[in-house]
Amino acid sequence: MKLKVKNVDVMASSPAVGMDPADCAEIGVKENDRVRVSNGKAEMSVLLLTSDAFVNVGEVLVPNSVAKRLKVKDGDEVDVVFSPSPESVRSIRKKMDGEVLTDKEIQGVVNDIYLGSLSNIEVSSWLTALYINGMNIDEIAAFARAMVDTGDVIPFDRSPVFDFHSMGGVPGNKITPIVVSIVAAAGLMLPKTSSRAISSACGTSDFVETFCGIEVTAEKLKEIGETVGGAFVWGGSMNIAPVDDIVIKIEHPLGINPRAQMLASILSKKLAIGANYLLVDIPTGSGTKVPTIEVARAYARDFMDLGEKLGIHIECAITYADQPVGSAIGPNLEARECIRILEGNEHPASVIEKACECAGIILEMGGFQNGTEKARELLRSGAAHRKFMEIVVAQGGSPDLKADDLKPGKFTADVVSSKSGYVHSINNKDIVSIAKALGAPNDKGAGMLLLKKKGQRVEAGDVLFQLFADNEAKLARAKELADRYQPVAIEGMLIKRVTAPQPR
Repeated sequence: MKLKVKNVDVMASSPAVGMDPADCAEIGVKENDRVRVSNGKAEMSVLLLTSDAFVNVGEVLVPNSVAKRLKVKDGDEVDVVFSPSPESVRSIRKKMDGEVLTDKEIQGVVNDIYLGSLSNIEVSSWLTALYINGMNIDEIAAFARAMVDTGDVIPFDRSPVFDFHSMGGVPGNKITPIVVSIVAAAGLMLPKTSSRAISSACGTSDFVETFCGIEVTAEKLKEIGETVGGAFVWGGSMNIAPVDDIVIKIEHPLGINPRAQMLASILSKKLAIGANYLLVDIPTGSGTKVPTIEVARAYARDFMDLGEKLGIHIECAITYADQPVGSAIGPNLEARECIRILEGNEHPASVIEKACECAGIILEMGGFQNGTEKARELLRSGAAHRKFMEIVVAQGGSPDLKADDLKPGKFTADVVSSKSGYVHSINNKDIVSIAKALGAPNDKGAGMLLLKKKGQRVEAGDVLFQLFADNEAKLARAKELADRYQPVAIEGMLIKRVTAPQPR
């Protein structure tokens, strides 16, 4: 049936169009059936909604997101016909039953997610099936390849291509620009694509954008990588494994991140840039994605097994994550701490140690001896800072950038200890909740500065951490949360006094 497009500026949770019930009856479809909409150049299979109030006979209501994919505008004519459920729905049911899928079946599910042929309910079922039943290594490898096939691939002329990925989950993990700068200063190429925060207080891209541009095309990333040797850009600005971005929006409300989905997501982006060598940082500790060393080792085995199947040499660094990395949490604060280290500041030592250990492993993969010492030398000599500034300028940042250009929010509050003792533990999840209440990562000045870390002596009245916000109301809410959560636990050396009964 030929219908005229009525373009509407509405957000739809799933790709859908609207039709008058009379037109629906004529082509034999009903509410929540699928229809195929085409204009001779592009087509989509979408869900059908019906209304006799918002759409007239002879029209089809097309949301902006669908119109953009179909490349149609208001008044254009499209053909609308019944569309059966995609074959991938059967594959989803198979995975719900715990069966193993073929490469072709996995490719079908991924393609249909990309094309919008599956509703959000069906994609949610897919994610739930992966969460409950998982995938074997062959399935995950096929999943990663299928995700790559839906987007752009960057064919670097320079090789080898090195890459680095942190699984995240620990606040203040600001080492990526330091690692990239050290590795690039050694003459290796590390064109790093990073993500924004999903559930954390600050992702790498959230703080890098405070001092340089992070949105580049695939062509620009290729140019920067090959000429400068390093980059730290936002992966979402390019069409690299776009299915991952679609899925993230659906899995976020579910509060799940299936292991198979996460592994395929990470490796699809590495395949897309043609990575030959990859180091995966697995932060491990209470309150992180990877709570124990046993779970960390299992992830490491999976990554290395997948690397063999996908043609990438993968090594893993299981890193300490029982407390935040460094002192700063939040975009401007993390950027300032990161740049201060590159400028030669020797504090916080934990950030320097982790960055140099990770960079050292990559350097050794690239043929250097004593990688960690070489990384420290490049950092101490200023070579890493000079390379960092080259990358910043290549990404549109100021050639005069200084760490102290990054200012925290003007509204501040101190959280003090109510007793004397030692810092026994710091709750990562509570720290993230407080930082998000302050406005991080969207409010760039929002965040926290930890002044006491595990094992340090604290006197009653000492400041444990400082809060910063761009908004006074957010500061007040976060201060209330900090007082309630008390994320920094203080304990004395005496656990319990045990005495014998007094003689009578």
